[in-house]
Amino acid sequence: MARQNRGVVIKPSEVQIVHTHQRCVRRAYLCGLDNANEKSYEHRRGWVRSRLEELAAAFGIECLTYAVMSNHLHLVLRSRPDVVTKWSDIEVAKRWLKIYPGPKPRSGKPKVSLEDKAKQLAGDSKRIAELRIRLSNISWWMRSVSENISRRSNLEDEVTGHFWEGRFKATVLLDEASVLACACYVDLNPIRAAMAESIENSSYTGACDRLKDLTSSLQTKCPPEKFDERQESFKNSGWLSPLMIDEAKDPIGADLCRDGRRASNKGFLRISLPQYLELLEWTGRQLRVDKRGKIPESLAPLVERLGVDVEGWFLLVKRFRKVFRRAAGTPESLAAEAKRRGTSWICAPGNPFQHLAA
Repeated sequence: MARQNRGVVIKPSEVQIVHTHQRCVRRAYLCGLDNANEKSYEHRRGWVRSRLEELAAAFGIECLTYAVMSNHLHLVLRSRPDVVTKWSDIEVAKRWLKIYPGPKPRSGKPKVSLEDKAKQLAGDSKRIAELRIRLSNISWWMRSVSENISRRSNLEDEVTGHFWEGRFKATVLLDEASVLACACYVDLNPIRAAMAESIENSSYTGACDRLKDLTSSLQTKCPPEKFDERQESFKNSGWLSPLMIDEAKDPIGADLCRDGRRASNKGFLRISLPQYLELLEWTGRQLRVDKRGKIPESLAPLVERLGVDVEGWFLLVKRFRKVFRRAAGTPESLAAEAKRRGTSWICAPGNPFQHLAA
C-alpha cells in the first residue's frame, strides 16, 4: 500500500505529539566510537543536544524527551500552533532569524543587526504567515536538526553526500497511554542497546537530564513535587517540556514560557517525575533479566492504566517501533485516527494495548 502524504499525518495547524526517528546512512556514526577506524565521534552528541536546545527556544514545538544513539536519533515532539498564534509578527521574525540568520554580509558591507532584520521581515505579512506555519511544523524542526548536523559531520569527515537515511520516520501518538509507553521506549534506548546500565548513566537522554536536575534540586531542599514549577531554570532539562500535567491546577490555554527556553510550561503526563523515573528504573532492570520480577505496588496503577499486563508493558517498551509505524494508541484511538485519515485501518501488528475499561 502506498505511503500516505506526510501532510495528512502531521498537521502544523493541530496540537500533535509525534515520535520521530532518523538514522545515518553508509554505516556512518552519528556519535560514539567507530571500532572500524578507531575514531570517536562522542563529541557529536553535544552538537545534537545543543541544536535541539536552540530549536526548542525558537520553534512553537516542544521536545518531550529524546535519545541520541550511536547511529540514530529519537525525539518525542509536541507541536504547539496555539502558542505560535500568540506571538507578534516581530517575535515570529526574530525566532525564525535565530534559526536561519541568512548569509553573512560580504567583506566591506556593514553588518545588519537582528533587530533591523526582524523589522524588515515583519513587514512582509505574507512571509510571516508562512513562517508561523513552519514554526509549528515538526517536519521543519526535523529539517533544521538534520541539515545542521549533516553539514557539520560531513565537513569533519571530509566527505559529501547524504548523511541521513531518506526522510525521518514519524509515528503520531494518539493518547496518554501511547505517550507514556513511547517516552519510556525512547528514554530506555541506551539501556536496551547495552550502552548504559542505569538512567543516570544514559547520557544524552531526556530522562538523564531530568534526573540530574532533580538530584540537584533535592540537594537544595526543593520538594520533588515542586520540580516542574522550577524546571525551566535548571541547566540540563530547562529546555525540555515539563513532565507532569495537573489539569486541576495548571492554567488553561497555551501557558507560554516567559524565559524563552521552550514554547510553554505545559506538561504531558498525569504522573510526577519521581513516579516516571521509578517506572523507568524498574523497567530498565527487568529488561536485563530473563525472569520478570513482581511489579512494585506504587507502579502497578500506572501500568494498569495502559490496559496491559506486565508482559504487555515490556513488549511495548521493547518493540514499540516495530508494532507502531504510522500511529500508536489503543485500538479505539487507532480506529478514530484511521477514520480521520480516510483509511479503513492503521497497521499495528500484535498491538499490546487491550481495550480500556469504559
